[in-house]
Amino acid sequence: MAEVINMPRLSDTMEEGVVAKWLKQKGDKVEEGDILAEIETDKATMEFESFYEGTLLHIGIEEGETAPVDTLLAIIGEEGEDISELLKGGGDANKKKEEDTSDSDEDEGEDEAESDGDSDDGGIPEGVEIITMPRLSDTMEEGTVASWLKKEGDKVEEGDILAEIETDKATMEFESFYEGTLLKIGLEEGETAKVDSLLAIIGPEGTDVSNVSVDGKSNKKSSKKSDKKEDKSQEEESKSSEKKSSGSSKDSGRIFASPLAKKMAEDKGIDLSDVEGSGGNGRIVKKDIEDYKPSEKPAEAKSETKDTAAAPQPYVPAGEEGFEEIKNSQMRKTIAKRLGESKFNAPHYYLTIEVDMANAMASRKQINEMPDVKVSFNDMVIKASAMALRKHLQVNSQWTGESMKIAKHIHMGVAVAVEEGLVVPVLKFADQMSMTQIGNNVKDVAGKARNKKLQPKDMEGSTFTVSNLGMFGIVEFTSIINQPNSAILSVGTIVEKPVVKNGEIVVGNTMKLTLACDHRTVDGATGAAFLKTLKTYLENPVTMLA
Repeated sequence: MAEVINMPRLSDTMEEGVVAKWLKQKGDKVEEGDILAEIETDKATMEFESFYEGTLLHIGIEEGETAPVDTLLAIIGEEGEDISELLKGGGDANKKKEEDTSDSDEDEGEDEAESDGDSDDGGIPEGVEIITMPRLSDTMEEGTVASWLKKEGDKVEEGDILAEIETDKATMEFESFYEGTLLKIGLEEGETAKVDSLLAIIGPEGTDVSNVSVDGKSNKKSSKKSDKKEDKSQEEESKSSEKKSSGSSKDSGRIFASPLAKKMAEDKGIDLSDVEGSGGNGRIVKKDIEDYKPSEKPAEAKSETKDTAAAPQPYVPAGEEGFEEIKNSQMRKTIAKRLGESKFNAPHYYLTIEVDMANAMASRKQINEMPDVKVSFNDMVIKASAMALRKHLQVNSQWTGESMKIAKHIHMGVAVAVEEGLVVPVLKFADQMSMTQIGNNVKDVAGKARNKKLQPKDMEGSTFTVSNLGMFGIVEFTSIINQPNSAILSVGTIVEKPVVKNGEIVVGNTMKLTLACDHRTVDGATGAAFLKTLKTYLENPVTMLA
């Protein structure tokens, strides 16, 4: 009996997932416990294990494709087993049968109407695989084709990179798990489409896929005559488009280039408009940049009155105004949406203190003299914040509308900047960790964040967040609260400045901390009391060891 495997829900907020990589191929034997695929959410890429054994009979979601939770992912069963009913029912043959029974009158009418045409009109031609826009993160609603590495008519081998897809997290290479001919491209470079939109069709060379839709059904309407007319018009359109695209892509005013080629051109100072592309539709690829040699442009009337001394001319501003438009990545859209919701819904207010860091600097120096120990100022701030929260639990709270939830556990979120945006991994029960343990854990999650290897569990459940820009020389700043937290601490750099001690002006080292609070849960006096305790810990680090 074949077993249907659906897109799993890998976190409590996950609505969709992306197949980052298939580790098994159609027709492979699968043992219980084998890793079938790597599934990517907006939080992490996780290995997905099989709980069944048999043969992988069907792959429902291709690599790089995004699909909602519970969408058909794969089917495992006995070799040669008929799974047509499971495929028709979207992974649920029994449900399909019930629907067929309850809607028999409608189905019979539709069957009669369809029977006027070919019997194969309702299905996918043999050997043809439909590839749709994948859901590569749980918040992804649409994706953009950054570049195609194959063009229609090209031979495709299993493992070839078809295209580069931009999601809300990153631009990812989309690998083919099928071999055949690229029969159709559903989205051109630079185009954006909703998840599950038709991306491409791969199958045997010469197969007619003009009437295959994204759901695998025929688009044929009535008679064969209309189909022939559509085929003719499509042939004429394709011929005309081939003629138009036979020249350089520059004719349309748009330059097609792979992301790598763009980066190389930028690094080398090459104007892409001067480069002839060898890829499909004149697309510029890596090889074109490597082989590019600046052409000698004709001199423009250099010998204009060489010996004539020109009279000084008044300065006339010259130049051309312009903008470079960069499409928002899916990750930037998600960040904008979530931070906008936090800023506009939670009434923020800010409290700032200045901390004398002389003792903290001396303590850190002594700690780091111990073998195999390395503690940063950020580790000290996280430890002090966690201990201060233990004494001021109302800051460690959440607003739900109906009630205020005060967390008795302390899970510290640590804001980490990555190339595509910002992520917040969580140190759980941070108040119970030593500064050395905090430092090791922060390094570990920061490394995972930059390599996009964080698991959803690594970023869930924060009750308070620390954001540190001191390493960039920022003296003071305010942060937007990371919902559903009630507060976030902004940490500035340590500044050497004149300070007054015992009535005398001396050189001191101070650091500014700003607490952003949600006024619905944290009143001003509550936030001030928290900062006072935090300052005591940082100015007297030995108290954190008591």
